[in-house]
Amino acid sequence: MNWKKRLIEIIPGALVWTTLIVSVALSFIRPLWVVYFIIVFDLYWLFRVAYYIPFMIVSWWRFQRETRKSWQPLAEAAPRYDHIRHLVMLPTVKEDLGVIKSTLESILDGAYPADRMIIVLGGEERCRQEFETKFKILEQEFGSRFWRFVSTLHPKDLPGEIIGKGSNLNYMGHQIMPLIDGLGLNYDDVIVSSFDVDTIVHPQYFSRLAHLYLTVPNPTRSSYQPVALYNNNLWESPAAVRVAMFGTTFWLMSELARPEGAMTFSSHSMSLRMLVDVDFWQKDIVSEDSRIFLQGLMHYHGDYRVTPMYLPVSMDTVMTGNYWQALVALYKQQRRWAWGVENFPFMVRAFSRDKQMPLGIKLSFLWKQLEGMYTWATAPMLIFLLGRLPFWVAPDQFREFAVFQNTPFTLQWIMRCAMIGVFVSAALAVTLLPRRPSNVPLRRAVIVTILQWVLLPVTFVIFGAFPAIDAQTRLMLGKYLGFNVSPKRRTEVAESRVPSP
Repeated sequence: MNWKKRLIEIIPGALVWTTLIVSVALSFIRPLWVVYFIIVFDLYWLFRVAYYIPFMIVSWWRFQRETRKSWQPLAEAAPRYDHIRHLVMLPTVKEDLGVIKSTLESILDGAYPADRMIIVLGGEERCRQEFETKFKILEQEFGSRFWRFVSTLHPKDLPGEIIGKGSNLNYMGHQIMPLIDGLGLNYDDVIVSSFDVDTIVHPQYFSRLAHLYLTVPNPTRSSYQPVALYNNNLWESPAAVRVAMFGTTFWLMSELARPEGAMTFSSHSMSLRMLVDVDFWQKDIVSEDSRIFLQGLMHYHGDYRVTPMYLPVSMDTVMTGNYWQALVALYKQQRRWAWGVENFPFMVRAFSRDKQMPLGIKLSFLWKQLEGMYTWATAPMLIFLLGRLPFWVAPDQFREFAVFQNTPFTLQWIMRCAMIGVFVSAALAVTLLPRRPSNVPLRRAVIVTILQWVLLPVTFVIFGAFPAIDAQTRLMLGKYLGFNVSPKRRTEVAESRVPSP
């Protein structure tokens, strides 16, 4: 193992554990130091909330505007529209047949003509029989409705791979190239969408994507990021799951309003040209959704970006078995997302080798990655737990200091001001809820929608800080995380409240 690589992997976790351990130790021996630190940190958090709220509101406004527009006529009016083709890649392993059908039906229900689309369903050899049975059924129902509808079967135990979505996507990409070349398609004219197989797209998604691709400068040097909603089975999910999923959505929306420094997340789109240039997805990492963006950023020496798409793709929340099993599944999903910390050592090593990329771009991405992972793991602990510890355990001689007596009131007011972020999030969340199923009474829906936000402190710690600490500790110790498939169960696809044209 390269010692330099290991040293860089230790940095994020070491920062987190140093903060936690020192905060606890000093609460007993130097409580005033911890009090000053907590005041500064809480003020920083207040300013951070105040900074993000306007971006979140701007994204929400653009979302409301763009979901009401008919993009297909605008796409057709753009130059070179007739050259564009969409390639949709759907890696799958054990998802229910109904989940895959819903995804394909949502694509067919869209405004973009299906006879310009290639659908690739990627199975795993370790589930060969189950996948082949499903594909035969799907091929009979959908095979003639798209331009091409094909499948790949990712072999197991290929060298240099880990089990996961990235290795499957890599294989799918290489396997589809003979078909692309046989059809005589220009790589610059093929837009690839890498979707989780439970992704339900907005009816205007591919039309808006084509319009963006045909109108933005240098479209092959960009990934296209939609708004990720988790609405498919939201009403069936525990309250903690709903709060965590809305938190993910609002984080992404704030990122889209300031795309400089943003990376791709979950289901998104990009050009085939970029994928060919970087040799498709890496096969040995978990966080393939953000890593593919970084591969483009490195290959083009910083000349690569995220273009926001203010249209939704709706996916499933983690749902399996009973209430408690769903919470365990949520923790594992959040830990897998937090494993995006593996991008930090990748960036440090790649940036150090790249002499052409501007220094400002390097520093911007490194700071955003490290600061984001650090606050993800520490902020909930410092705000809700460790920030109170000095007042519980401090020796008597410190309790007479004015700053010690006044700080609880100061922190209380700071947090009250910061709560505006919760109120704004709760208000916006109401507008993003899927249509209430008939089996959910209106009164229960209203109560649950309001009261679920009371769980925010608990959700923030247990399903925010803990998974992030877990992931960064694993990286620090060299206990690398493998890919776990988030279990999905859905009785029916919820009808989105997002208006369709």
